Amino acid sequence: MSLPTSPQASTATRPSWQEQLNDHCRRAKLVAPVFNIVSDRRGGRTAWSSTVCVQGQNIAARYWYDGQYINNAKEDAAEVALKMLNQQPRPSTVYQGTIPSQPSQTGYGRGTGGV
Repeated sequence: MSLPTSPQASTATRPSWQEQLNDHCRRAKLVAPVFNIVSDRRGGRTAWSSTVCVQGQNIAARYWYDGQYINNAKEDAAEVALKMLNQQPRPSTVYQGTIPSQPSQTGYGRGTGGV
């Protein structure tokens, strides 16, 4: 059984973030966005994410995803880019397959004293 990898499967009334970003670039006479897929080995698994290049600027997706949800990583990057280009606050979309970010080791376990 295959699982849907696109939010379009459940939200057919709204164009995908990738389509919206392409439309925005076309209307603004910008070069079409270029998506890149990146991976990070995490223990015995690989996490996947995406960046999108718009106007020479690489914009990263917010989250890392399981391999079967790579399209959602592209949707995430497109959403971040479109919001940045529009500079309009909108509620963030949470995509199926999101892998929670790992806490930074910076500052943890170090004696900061004072308490």
